[in-house]
Amino acid sequence: MKEIRAVIQPHRLAKIRSSLRNIKGFPGMTVSKVDGCGHHLAKPAQGIREELTDYSPKVMIIMVVSDDLLEGILQTIVEIGHTGQVGDGIVWVTPVERFIRLSEQINVVDC
Repeated sequence: MKEIRAVIQPHRLAKIRSSLRNIKGFPGMTVSKVDGCGHHLAKPAQGIREELTDYSPKVMIIMVVSDDLLEGILQTIVEIGHTGQVGDGIVWVTPVERFIRLSEQINVVDC
C-alpha cells in the first residue's frame, strides 16, 4: 500500500476527480484546501508583509492505494494536473505500513 499526496491547482480538481473515478478499484480520496508557496518567486518580496502573504490557494489530495493501482493513479494526476505554468503543484508517494478502514469491522490490512 502507498499513500499519494498531491498539491494541485484548484481548477484541476474536478477533471482529476472525474478521471480517477473511472479507474476500476479507485479507493476514494480526501481533499483539503491549502495555501502554499513554491521555490520559485515571480518577484522578490519587498518586506515582511509580502513575505507573509505570498501564498496561493491550492488543493491537497490524499489517498491510500494498493500497489497495483499506484502507477495509473499517479499518471492521471500528473497528466491532468500539469498545465506547464509555475505553481502547478507537486505529487509524492510514501509507503503505508498499516491500513484500517473504519467502516468495516476492524479489518486491519498489514502492508
